[in-house]
Formats: sequence, C-alpha cells, structure tokens
Amino acid sequence: MSTKHERILQYIHSLPVGEKISVRQIAKEINVSEGTAYRAIKEAENKGYVSTIERVGTIRIETKKKENFEKLTYAEVVNVVDGHVLGGRAGLHKTLNKFVIGAMKIEAMMRYTGAGNLLIVGNRTDAHQYALEAGAAVLITGGFDTEDHVKKLADELALPVISTSYDTFTVGTMINRAIYDQLIKKEIVQVEDILTPLDKTIYLHTDENVGKWYQLNEDTGHSRFPVIDTNRKVVGMITAKDVIGQNHSALIEKMMTKNPVTIIGKTSVASAAQMMVWEGIEVLPVVDQQNRLHGIISRQDVLKALQMIQRQPQIGEKLDDIITNQFITIDDETNRGQTFRCEVSPQMTNQLGTISYGVFTTLVTEAVNRYLRSLKKGDIIVENITIYFIKPVQMEAILEIQPKILEVGRKFGKIDIEAFSNGSVVGKALMMVQIIER
Repeated sequence: MSTKHERILQYIHSLPVGEKISVRQIAKEINVSEGTAYRAIKEAENKGYVSTIERVGTIRIETKKKENFEKLTYAEVVNVVDGHVLGGRAGLHKTLNKFVIGAMKIEAMMRYTGAGNLLIVGNRTDAHQYALEAGAAVLITGGFDTEDHVKKLADELALPVISTSYDTFTVGTMINRAIYDQLIKKEIVQVEDILTPLDKTIYLHTDENVGKWYQLNEDTGHSRFPVIDTNRKVVGMITAKDVIGQNHSALIEKMMTKNPVTIIGKTSVASAAQMMVWEGIEVLPVVDQQNRLHGIISRQDVLKALQMIQRQPQIGEKLDDIITNQFITIDDETNRGQTFRCEVSPQMTNQLGTISYGVFTTLVTEAVNRYLRSLKKGDIIVENITIYFIKPVQMEAILEIQPKILEVGRKFGKIDIEAFSNGSVVGKALMMVQIIER
C-alpha cells in the first residue's frame, strides 16, 4: 500500500504540463496535512516534476530526459534572471531551444527569431509583438514593462513575457552560465542512472525463512539480497555467510545483518564507488528519503559506469578540467617514471598571484592518477593526502610534478610526490590511495 507521500507524488506526476498547484490545493485534494503536502512538493521539485517561481507559484513542468539536460524551461529562466512574468504564465513549462539577442532592426531580428526561441530585448514594444507572433517568448531587460495588448497576446498564445532589471549583456551571461552548469550536471552520472530498478530487484521480507533465500540463490545465482519490512523500508541484508548452517525454517529477520549501508539515487557514482571500495561492499540497496527500497547497485555496475564516464567526450568544462588540461606528460627513461608539466595560469592563483593550495592539491592528485593509469594499475580513490612542504609559485611559472611509488599492491598504493619550478623543489606531498582495478 502506498504512503501519503507517494500518493501525492503520483498525483503531481499525473497532472498535465503547465498545471498550477499549491500546498493548500494538494492537501485538500489528497486529504493530508499541509506539512505533508509541502514536503512532497519539494521532493517533486527535486525530481524535476514542478518548478516554483516567485510571484507566480508552483507549476507542473515537462520532466527532462538526461540527454536534454542542456535545455532550460522558461520557468527556469525566470529564476535564473530573477525576473517577473508580465504575461503568458501558462507557457512557463515550455522548453526553449535557443535565445536571440535583439540588437538589430526588426526585419533582421525576425529572421533569427522563431518558435521555441527566447528574444532578449529592451523596451521595444514592436519587437515584443513580432516575437510572440513568430512563436518566441520575450525577455525584456532593463526592468522595462510592455504594452497591455502585448500581455494579452502573450496570454492567448501561452508564451511568457518576462521582465528583468539586468542589462542584456548580463542576462546573456547568466543564461549561458545556467546552461553551462546544466551541461556539467549532465556529465555527473548518478546512482539512479545505473541502478537495477525495484521491479527487477530480488529482495526478501522479514517474515520469510532461510529456505526462501536458498530458493532465490538457486534461481538467480546471487547470494546477497536486501531485506524489507511491510512498509518496504530496508532493515537488513542477508548473505550466504548469514545463512550457512542455519535451519531452513529460521526467520530471515533473525539471521540478517541489521542496519545495512544504503545509498540514495542522487548520489554520484564516484561517491558510491568510494563507499563500496572502502567498506568492502558488493551490493548496495538504493533507497529514497524515507529509506524505502528503490533498487540495488552492484560493484560491477559502478565500475562499468566509471569506465563509461572516462570514455565520454567532455561537454561542460569544470575547474579541474581547466587546471589539468594543461598537463604535458614527459617520460623519464632514466628514472623509469613520468613528469607532469604545466604553466601556472591566472585561474590557478590565489589573491596574492601565487598558486593556490587547492589547485596544487588537484595537480598532485591528477598527476598520481595519470601515473598509475599509465602503469595499468587502474583508477584511484584518495584515502589520505599530506602536503608537508609548499613554496609560493608565481603566475606563468612552469611547474613540474614527479610522482614516485613507495608501495603499491593490488588495492592499495603509497606515493611520494615532488614538485619543481626552475629546478628548485617547491612542494612535497605523500598520498595514500585505494586502487579500483579496471
């Protein structure tokens, strides 16, 4: 039987795109408290079912697919530019495919403006009208208003007309930044992207017996299963080690390992890998905020996903990418090692114009990661890093990083790192890592 929280989410998901909802309406419709309705609406917002806009309210929006993450809805644009809606609220759920800066004559502007576009323009009422007639929404910069007939047309066509106090250049930069952030999010593979869903997950109930475990073991070939209670909450894990030598009529609840490690779907795969490697876990139950089972992931699923991420073309460039993309690898046949060389760019410095501590840590970590990969040792998870010596390194200086293995095994490594600039030692570090075999 579904909970009140689940019923609210199902109800919101069933609403038509563009429908406006409120806490009070949901509470009355589902016959729940306003507190329960509020929490469910917030989760629906996290899941991408709805979007809340100041002075407008909460509306049902089209749930984005992973591959369309780089597109924004007009509702999201309102939030990005801190704008307010002058007309066409019914169209806020729609997705824009590109935006156009209206800094030209009307005839030229209309050649670039079409359905699904967002025209960014100042107080040019004729441009507002022409854009709406062409099927585009309008974002008015400088805090200007528009004519009443334009607002009426926007309502009729369900195309938003939005006003913001920012200038055109700032607005274009803000929207670009938002799209850029979306591209980076698109690359971050989460547990929910790779899990085995609930309908394909094999699990046991607390009131079942050990004989059921043996039956599932024979049917599936697996030996680890999550255990749930009557509310579908994960209360344990049962493995071969727990049932060996036990009577087949013994209850699972008495044999299982209680309070197992679980993970939520929004966790990144990298974090899941770290948890599974450190804790020695083969299978993790995936749960929601109420600890109800949503599926499982295995260590094999995680390793496959990590390998897939490395093969993906870069889409959104993160700070780490900006830093490490400058690396040049130099093979040193004499010492049978490698040196990683880069120039200290302005983005890598602190307020004093010297390399920042955080950037130095990133460079050291990436150098070790590349070095171990070149030795076919696999990828690393940093367990501990100690920077015990660092000197100021000026902007535009050349930095050379030399990792040296002190100890390495199949799952563990200890690496010493030295950094040089102009032939002098400017940094030293010691790193302990867990190695994920490929």
